Amino acid sequence: MTRYDEITLGELLRVLPPAPEGWVRAAQELPLARLGLDDIVERARADAEFRQALVDDLEAALSAAGYESDPYLVEAVRERLELR
Repeated sequence: MTRYDEITLGELLRVLPPAPEGWVRAAQELPLARLGLDDIVERARADAEFRQALVDDLEAALSAAGYESDPYLVEAVRERLELR
């Protein structure tokens, strides 16, 4: 296996094209989205009424709870709570 020093690695990285803007934005938002997702899942497990609202109309329940109805968040909640 070839080992590269920091300078060589920097030179190799410099010739790569920049990451797509959407990837950069998603990487910046991911930690905040995960915090929101974890909060939603924890609340749904602790609050039967909230969980039922999610089952009945996920997007409306998230909006009513003050969460932005982002398609990625909606899909992640569905997966984590197995709402299929």
